[in-house]
Amino acid sequence: MKVTLYGYWRSLAAYRVRVALSLKGVPFEEISINLANGEQFGEAYSLINPQHVVPLLKHDGHEIGQSLAILEYIEDVWPNPKLIPSMPIDKAEVRALALIAIADTHPLIIPRVRNFLNQEWGLDESHQTRWAQHWFSEGNEAIENMLKKLAKSQVYSFGDELTIADIALVSHVIGAKIFGVDMNTAPILNGIFENCMKLDSFSNAHPLKQTGAPNQV
Repeated sequence: MKVTLYGYWRSLAAYRVRVALSLKGVPFEEISINLANGEQFGEAYSLINPQHVVPLLKHDGHEIGQSLAILEYIEDVWPNPKLIPSMPIDKAEVRALALIAIADTHPLIIPRVRNFLNQEWGLDESHQTRWAQHWFSEGNEAIENMLKKLAKSQVYSFGDELTIADIALVSHVIGAKIFGVDMNTAPILNGIFENCMKLDSFSNAHPLKQTGAPNQV
C-alpha cells in the first residue's frame, strides 16, 4: 500500500517522519506543502489536515497527523527494526525524552509562533532568532540533564539501539544548529547527534538536503 508523506523541507517534524520511514525501509512519496507560501491553508490541503500543519502521513486509507503519533503508527505497522521498547518503564522513558524536543521546545520556535511575535509585538527577525536560541538552549539543558539522570546513553540515547528518542533529539539539534545555538554545553546530546548523523537515514533526511531547500548540501 502506497505511503505518502506531506511535508516541507524545513519542517523538523517532517524530518522525524522521514528518518523513521527510512530506518524501517519503507518506500514513500513526499509531497511538499509550501508553508512559506501559505499552501497549508489552501482548500485542497485543508480537507486533508484541518490543522494546517505538516507532517501528515497517508497510508492504507488513513491520514495521520502529528509527528509522534505518526512515529508510533509506523512502529506498529512496520515493527522492524524496533524503535520503541516493549517494557512499560523503558517505553515511558523513551517517550518522555522524545517529548522534551517534540512538545516542549519545538512548538515555541515554529514559523507561526515567530510570525505572531512579529505581528503582535513587532519583534524583528533578529529578536525572533534570539527567542528561538533561548528555547533551544533551554531544551539542550533539559535534555542533557535528563540524559545524565537516566545514565543509559552510549552510542545512542538508550544504549546501542536506536529509539524514537534519538529521532526526536536529532531533529532538535538540527534546529538548534540552524539557529546558531552553541552545542558545546550539551556534550552528551551532541555526541548522540553525531553518532546518528553517521547513518544515511538521518543524514539524507536533513532539511537542507530536501528539494526546495536553500544551498542544498
